[in-house]
Parts: sequence; C-alpha cells; structure tokens
Amino acid sequence: MTSAALPDQMIQAPSNQGTTEGYMPGFGNDFETEALPGALPRGMNSPQKCNYGLYGEQLSGTAFTAERPERSWCYRIRPSVKHSHRYERVALPYWKTAPHIPQDVTSLGQYRWDPIPHSDEGLTWLTGMRTMTTAGDVNTQVGMASHVYLVTQSMQESYFYSADSEMLVVPQEGRLRFATELGIIDVEPQEIAILPRGLVYRVEVLQGPARGFVCENYGQKFDLPGRGPIGANCMANPRDFKAPVAAYEDREVPSTLTVKWCGQFHETRIGQSPLDVVAWHGNYAPYKYDLRTYCPVGAILFDHPDPSIFTVLTAPSGQPGTANIDFVLFRDRWMVAENTFRPPWYHKNIMSELMGNIYGQYDAKPKGFIPGGVSLHNMMLPHGPDKNAFEGASNSNLGPEKLENTMSFMFETRFPQHLTEFAARDAPLQDDYIDCWTSLEKKFDGAPGRK
Repeated sequence: MTSAALPDQMIQAPSNQGTTEGYMPGFGNDFETEALPGALPRGMNSPQKCNYGLYGEQLSGTAFTAERPERSWCYRIRPSVKHSHRYERVALPYWKTAPHIPQDVTSLGQYRWDPIPHSDEGLTWLTGMRTMTTAGDVNTQVGMASHVYLVTQSMQESYFYSADSEMLVVPQEGRLRFATELGIIDVEPQEIAILPRGLVYRVEVLQGPARGFVCENYGQKFDLPGRGPIGANCMANPRDFKAPVAAYEDREVPSTLTVKWCGQFHETRIGQSPLDVVAWHGNYAPYKYDLRTYCPVGAILFDHPDPSIFTVLTAPSGQPGTANIDFVLFRDRWMVAENTFRPPWYHKNIMSELMGNIYGQYDAKPKGFIPGGVSLHNMMLPHGPDKNAFEGASNSNLGPEKLENTMSFMFETRFPQHLTEFAARDAPLQDDYIDCWTSLEKKFDGAPGRK
C-alpha cells in the first residue's frame, strides 16, 4: 500500500505483517516481509526465476562460516551492481575515521563540551556529521568513532552506505526518518536506531532542526549483553526492538550514492532510486529501540554497582569480557541503597568513556552537563562527582529517592579515544571543566580515636 506519511511512491508491506506501526518485533530474529504478495520465494532462497521479475541478492554482515551467520536475502527490482558505477572521491572534512591522531591535539585530559550549536547552513546527514573522537583502526575492523550530527535538510535523490561500520544513532532533538533498502525507520529523542554495515539509506527530516549522537562501530556488530546471574528478564527485552517491514521505491530519477570505505568517501551517479527491495527475509536488518522500555536493575540493599549493569547493547571483541564498545544508559530509576554513597564513585579504569546527555540532569554532575552536551574521560584518567554532588550524596537523608528527569548514555570502549581537530578547536569546549574537582577538600583527620 502507499501511505501519505511515506516518501513519494514508496510502497510498504501491509501492516498485518508486523505491528500496526509498520515494524516487526524482536532482536536477531529471522524476519520475512514482502511489499507485494508472493514476492518472497518459498522453501528456497535462489529460484531460477523470481516472481515479478525480481532479482535475488544476499546481503551478508558476517563471514559465511561465522558461528551465527548474519545475512538477509533481498528480492529487488535491480541488483545492487546497477546502483554502482564509476566512483569519484568526495570530501566530507568534518567526518573522521580511525586511525586519526592529530599531532597538535592533546587527548590526555578530562573534557566536556556544551551542545554543538545549530548552524544557519543547510546541513544533510552527510554534511552535518561532526566527529568528536576516534578510536582503534577501521582497517583492522576494531574500534569506533563518536559523532554529533546536525541535520536541517533531507537528502534529495541522495543515498548513503558505510562499508566501514555499523552506526548507532541516538537522537537528542528533532525527528528523522531513515528510508532504507529494507524498510522505513522513524526515530525521535529517547529512541535509538541501528543501521547495519553495507545497508543503503536516505535520511529525511521529519521535524527539525535535528541533533543527536552517533557511535560508528568498526568491529563486531552490537548484540544484547550476556545477563549472567541477572537471568532472562529486565534490562533491554528483545521484544522491544523493532525491524521495519519491506518498503520499496520504483523511481527512475538521477540520483547519487555516497559510500564510506576505509575512511574515504566516494560518490557514484545512477539513474534510479536504489531503495528497490520489494521483499526480504533474514536476520541482518536495521532496527529501532525505545529507551523508555529499558528496565534498569541495581543495588537494593547497599553499595553502587558498576555502570556495566546499565548496558543496553554491547559489541564484543576477541577478548572475553572486554567489549569493543558498550552502549550504556542512565535513565530515571529508584535509589534505595542503605549507608551508601549513591552517585558513581571516583574511579579510573581501562575503558574510555564518552557520555552524552539526551535530556535532564545527570546525578554525578548536577551543573554544566546539559542536554546535548558531551564529556570524555579517557582510559586511566581519574574522574567522578564534583564537590556539590559529593557533599549532597555524603550528607543526604538516605530514604528511598527516585531520580527523575534524567537520561544520559555512554559510549565505552577498550581503546583510547583521540580528539579530532573539530572537538579540540571548534566545538564549544568547557575550558573550566577540569576545575570542577578543585574545591574538593581534604577531610582526613588522623588524630587517635577519630573515625
């Protein structure tokens, strides 16, 4: 059917194939969906002739021999080779890829930025991307980059895919639509979207200006964390993730497709929309998730657990128990621990922590870390509550307390995160952030008999 809410001439599968919202629930499921009846072959993947004159094509996100292969079979109007022609290098100077270590930029330090301000310039998903940090090496498929996006304009007959990375999108302002090869995903603040490596899409502004955060994952794709003793329930439930139903465009209009490959950007010109997948089945797909459905768990007697207890998604590394990236959420929750310093304690650790504030107030930094802001505490650098947070938590009446009006997140990686030139020079860096710990007082009294 054609919906007025969809891009012009984009045909979507009937809603009875998924939820009434046009999505199919579940994480890592083997989905199947078709926008035209009978477009999916039955009992096989590659028939001699596909219905409707479609071409069968497989999109693989892992090696064929992976323990749990991730792939989707697509039945499309044209094979992807018809959406790829001669490429020309194009410049997107604010979008950086690891390894990127500017020689005259110091990444050793505790940093915090005010929100990246909106611009009067018309910015699309590609031209509005601003890289803050890079980590690891895209050529060996390890590490990540963190970005802030500023988007005011929809991509017009323009499409994109990253051969380098999976992209986790965290909106902070505005609403975006990702019209992808496999269907349509709309996202708003307090939701996230995951866009797999190799998936072609166009980004449209539903409500702008739009601002948010992106974690570009070079390594193994995001998965649900192992729950261990927590068991089967709480945290992020698989049923709350939503994959789109099939939707396609059959439009012959001059278009451009930009590809990100090993940190470089290349553009090819084609004569049609590449969003022409009429039906698909498999387990390699984009999805969205509502962060308001995340059910936190924590201490209910004493002590403050590690922030890993709030992991929504994790991208594993080759080292057991140590993630390439963790996506961690700090949302509203009850605090009930007895005789306990309840905010995050002072610490330094092997992981590098980039935080972003979606809305409200973060409990360990009640001042200065505002919605849209970013902070970075690199590996083995100490950090923790400022003086006001410390004094308040040390002297408060420890009755049950609900943290409200708060939603922040963390991109945590085992690699050091290197600042880009933009983060060091152009972004609104809070030069006095390091001073938030200056007023912490010496309280030690070693006199005999004192406690």
